[in-house]
Amino acid sequence: MKKFTLLFVAALTLQAAIAQTARVQVIHNSADAAAAVVDVYVDTTLALDDVAFRDASPFVDLPANVQINLGVAPGNSTSSGDVIASFPVTLMANETYVVVADGIISPTGYDPAPPFNLEIYDMGRESATDPNNTDVLVHHGSTDAPTVDVVETGVGAGTIVDDISYSEFAGYLELPTVDYILDVTDETGTVTVARYQAPLATLALDGAALVVVASGFLDPSNNSDGEPFGLYVALPSGGEMIPLPLLLSTPDFGSNDVVVYPNPSSDLVNIKGLDETDYTIQLIDLQGRIVSDKFSAAENPTINISDLANGIYQMVISDSNGILGSKRIIKE
Repeated sequence: MKKFTLLFVAALTLQAAIAQTARVQVIHNSADAAAAVVDVYVDTTLALDDVAFRDASPFVDLPANVQINLGVAPGNSTSSGDVIASFPVTLMANETYVVVADGIISPTGYDPAPPFNLEIYDMGRESATDPNNTDVLVHHGSTDAPTVDVVETGVGAGTIVDDISYSEFAGYLELPTVDYILDVTDETGTVTVARYQAPLATLALDGAALVVVASGFLDPSNNSDGEPFGLYVALPSGGEMIPLPLLLSTPDFGSNDVVVYPNPSSDLVNIKGLDETDYTIQLIDLQGRIVSDKFSAAENPTINISDLANGIYQMVISDSNGILGSKRIIKE
C-alpha cells in the first residue's frame, strides 16, 4: 500500500501557498510483474511510496500551469535517479485529473506488449454531479482484451459503453444508484465475454464518483501467468481497488437456442430448446447469490419460482461439461 511522505505533504503545502494547483488521482493498472510495486516521483520529490498493482491514490494537489515530470521507479527506489519511465505533463489550474498507468515494461513475456504509459483523463470528478446518482468513469486498461461494449442487463439499461478500446476512457456515466448487472461483450454487442455485478445501491454509493478499470489479462498463459481479467473500482479516497463480482464468464444462449417463457412470470417458467439430457439450472440474484439450484433430466423442464422475491434473476444452465449459457428472467 502506498504512503505519502511527510516531505511531499510539506512541499505541496508550500506550493499551494505560492502557486496554482490541479487535483490528481493516480491509478496503478500495469499488470506487468516488473511493475508489481512502484514509487512515483513528482520531479525529484517522492510522491507515492510502494504503490501496488491495482492501488489508487486519493486526489491530491499538484502544481499547475508549469511543466512537471511524473516519474515511475521500482518500489525499492532511493531517489528520482532510479526512475525507469518519466512523463512530462502540464496540468491546468483548478482542473481535476485521473491518471492511469497501463502497459508493459518487460521486453519479453507479454503478447501483445503495448509500452508502459500514463493515460490522462482531464475531466475527473471527486463526487457525482447529482447526489442521487453515482458517476462512473470507465477505462479499458487490459492489454490483450479487444474492443468491447458494456451492456447493462439487470435493469434493462442496455448498451452503456460502446466500442471502447485499450487505453481509452469512455467518459462519466451518470447512473441512478441502483444495483446493476454488466455484460462485457464483443464490439458487436452479441457475444458476452463476462458478466459482473455492480451493486451501487447495496454499497450505498449515492453521490460518489468512481473509476471502473478493465484490468489484467484475458489470457494469462500468454502473459507470464499474470493477473486474470476483471473489472476493478477505484474510489476517490484511494486504496486497494475493489473487484466487481464475476457472475458469469460464458456467452448467453442465442435467441434461437433456448427460449424461457413466460417471462416475466409469477410462478412457473418453461425452458424450451434443451436436448434430453441431465441439466443443473441455477437462479442467481442481483447480489450474486444462488437462490435456486435444481437438477432436471427433462427435455423441456419447468421451474417453479413462486417462492422467490420479485425481481431480476440470471438463470444459468449447466451440464456435465460445464456452463452452457444463461438467460435473464423476471419474477413479478
